[in-house]
Amino acid sequence: MRTSKVVASAALMGLALGLSPAASFDGNPSPTVAVPLTSPNAPAASDLGRATALPPGSIAPLEGARPSTPLDALRSGTQDLRAGHTAQALGELEYAAAQGVAAAQWKLGRMYASGDGVEKNTLRAFEYFSRLTKQHGDDAPGTPQARYVANAFVELGQYYLEGIPNSPITADPERAREMYWYAASYFADRDAQYYLGRLYLDHNGGARDPRQAAKWLGLAAKKGQPQAQALLGAILFRGDGIARRAALGLFWLTLAKDSAEPHEAWINESYANAVAQATDAERTMAYNYLESWLRGRRE
Repeated sequence: MRTSKVVASAALMGLALGLSPAASFDGNPSPTVAVPLTSPNAPAASDLGRATALPPGSIAPLEGARPSTPLDALRSGTQDLRAGHTAQALGELEYAAAQGVAAAQWKLGRMYASGDGVEKNTLRAFEYFSRLTKQHGDDAPGTPQARYVANAFVELGQYYLEGIPNSPITADPERAREMYWYAASYFADRDAQYYLGRLYLDHNGGARDPRQAAKWLGLAAKKGQPQAQALLGAILFRGDGIARRAALGLFWLTLAKDSAEPHEAWINESYANAVAQATDAERTMAYNYLESWLRGRRE
């Protein structure tokens, strides 16, 4: 989060004090910090990464000249993509992916998921992400490939949550929760923590548990995940299944508002509603939380 944006929020909050109560990845996933697993019933990573059976041979490297090593193929494939040589890049990336290079598997998954340089193929993306989690799900969190693996678990969680039309992948919220939980706990991935918190709030794939939701949203919020900051702020401000802490909720909503994307109108609306409903004392305390946060970021 840019400091200038937060400072702007501080100014806005200062103005609010005088009011009477009324209111993707750019190609490189964010690094993660590991936290220990806490669930004794946690499924093995190899089990989580096992995909629903798909037609054999659905992913096959293109034929043609290849670099001498898989890592060389990854490097040259990335360079060819930047130069606009998509067909050549695909052959190189698919060769690297077939040899187990995590970054190549992740990149191909993202390309097919979004239709970036290739025809969009959600099922093909699903298989690349599945292969990645199956082969690298037990890798140490601090390794270079860990951020790709964590994001692959998150992507699979989304597919299992919604299902893939006209495919063997049907909606399975319980499976989605397993994917999010593993990435959130083992890899400490902030997006996985956010989605896991949402599932606990929506009782999707299991019982509703606002306390667990607040725990996971809090972990993601402290890492700067804006959606988690907004959702945590909203439930704290309302006291939704947990003790109400309006000032702290307003603080998190303020941070979220400053990082919200233009299409995330719900974040701005949640912030505006909280500001209108907060008391003068709650606004003042939220401003103090904001000042403390800024000092901590500068030190």
